[in-house]
Amino acid sequence: MLVSTIIMAVLAIILLSIGYFKGKGQHITGLQESFKLTIEIIPMLIFAFIVAGMVQVLLPREVLSKWVGAESGMRGILLGTLAGALSPGGPYVNFPLVAALMNSGASIGTTVAFLTSWSLLAISRLPMEIGILGWPFVSIRMATTFFFPIIAGLLSQKFFGHVKLSPFL
Repeated sequence: MLVSTIIMAVLAIILLSIGYFKGKGQHITGLQESFKLTIEIIPMLIFAFIVAGMVQVLLPREVLSKWVGAESGMRGILLGTLAGALSPGGPYVNFPLVAALMNSGASIGTTVAFLTSWSLLAISRLPMEIGILGWPFVSIRMATTFFFPIIAGLLSQKFFGHVKLSPFL
């Protein structure tokens, strides 16, 4: 987490400097926009972190391990895929949730399947996608991406199941 923070800080300083040296007040406008975005996102972050914390506390590690841990096999990957497809919200909701699942014993296959499914299948986005892009396009996209979360989960479990990951690096 520290490395990511340092990278984002350096990037922010570089972009602020570019905006400042352009001399048109772009650095101020950029900071104002970032403040507005922060105010919009903070409530979602707070609730996402509460959900992530409660998952770690309320779900017994043994139960979680049985259902979505390394020994859960295909069942865990399928559950991760289903949960990812049904999960509402953006990265501010789902990344803390996946981090909590990882800390609670979920396997790499399950968590990869969850995030891949959330990215590709997200049921909550379908009405907007259908409304804007139409049924034919959405049908083709869903048909061609439907099995990717399962495949990604299986591959990550097979090749990286032995790797102990901590989401807070």
